[in-house]
Amino acid sequence: MQSCGSLGALSETVSEEELEVAVPTLGEDLKTLVKARLNLFVIITTFFGYAIACRGGGWEFWTLLHLIIGTTACAFGSAVFNQLSEVDSDALMKRTANRPLPSRRMGIVPAFVIGWGLCAFGIVHLWSMVGSTPGWIAAATIVVYVFIYTPMKKWSSTNTLVGAIPGALPPLIGWTAGGGGLDEAGGWYLFALLFLWQLPHFVAINWLCREEYELAGYKMWSNGDVSGKRSVGLAVAFSVGLGVLSAAVIPLGLASWPFVILGLLLAAMLVATGQRFLRSGERVHFRKFFLATLLYLPLVLVALLIFWRV
Repeated sequence: MQSCGSLGALSETVSEEELEVAVPTLGEDLKTLVKARLNLFVIITTFFGYAIACRGGGWEFWTLLHLIIGTTACAFGSAVFNQLSEVDSDALMKRTANRPLPSRRMGIVPAFVIGWGLCAFGIVHLWSMVGSTPGWIAAATIVVYVFIYTPMKKWSSTNTLVGAIPGALPPLIGWTAGGGGLDEAGGWYLFALLFLWQLPHFVAINWLCREEYELAGYKMWSNGDVSGKRSVGLAVAFSVGLGVLSAAVIPLGLASWPFVILGLLLAAMLVATGQRFLRSGERVHFRKFFLATLLYLPLVLVALLIFWRV
């Protein structure tokens, strides 16, 4: 995931020869169009949803393969439609101005065809090769992400809460693909974990990119928060919530005590990192909090898989 400015527009002092070298290839543009790096999280969380549902056995290689193919196609397609909706806004931000659509290296029509093809293929593939429930959950994910969350970014800061819904559905897709039911607590626990994790993660991104989001007209919790105190306060509060959620596995009967201990330690790491920023007010410490959220997710998912009660 890119931090603000890391993919900024080319400097005006760059020579024509250097500019030619710096222009992304078609392959690089396609990877950017589908947000390949960002959607790696979708693939990983889908996999863990499937793996946890199959914790007691019943792994099927072909089911998992079709699950990953279909989910990846849906994620890539929704990313294309997201960028189609935000071409003008992306053009205003340094970190997105060099994307293929705002830079005019790719046309709207080809991008639309790519996005539509990926979404349609992904939903149909999941529905026919994995199951109807994973298929309709994937379709719902696309609808909420593209048609509700994306436009909502322009008129309400609660878009972060809405955007966390499609971000939390991939493990539920994996859970149902692995034989888990929507009437079982396990799948919804995975949904809650991913939903809550995204909040401190994206609060950090919002504040680190605050100036660019404001310039593009996005309504974020971090808008106007120059000191960062309000944003880090939210991030710390959500991190405490992750700790509480870790402890909830015991009354729910989902995992054993070692997971609770590790979950509390990881949540404490986030809280401590956030408090360090509160003491210093230095941007570098909020960036460290963002990096800590990236570390938190794979560790807590692996721990959940290990200590899940079959």
